[in-house]
Amino acid sequence: QVQLVESGGGLVQPGGSLTLSCAASGSIFSINRMGWYRQAPGKQRELVASISSGGSTNYADSVRGRFTISRDNAKNTVYLQMNSLKPEDTAVYYCNIGVLGVFYWGQGTQVTVSS
Repeated sequence: QVQLVESGGGLVQPGGSLTLSCAASGSIFSINRMGWYRQAPGKQRELVASISSGGSTNYADSVRGRFTISRDNAKNTVYLQMNSLKPEDTAVYYCNIGVLGVFYWGQGTQVTVSS
């Protein structure tokens, strides 16, 4: 079994920055894709960013240029650096990792962008 622990959410003013972290533990042999999703009230969960085992990244158009995803394979951790935050970035953010073809979800962390 794989456990994911997220941290770093909170309340920030528009234009501010936050960094989310997601650490994986448990029966981890090889982590493939790692990603971040978000879900705002009344909306579907959407992909924010993903990173492959080789370091290739993919971003939603709405965050490209403002968010940066990275990973530390030695720590089994994925990060999401969020800059120039906007009120529309307010959502619960979930990490998602793939291990041997099985995908696991974090518990979610709330990000609120408001003045």
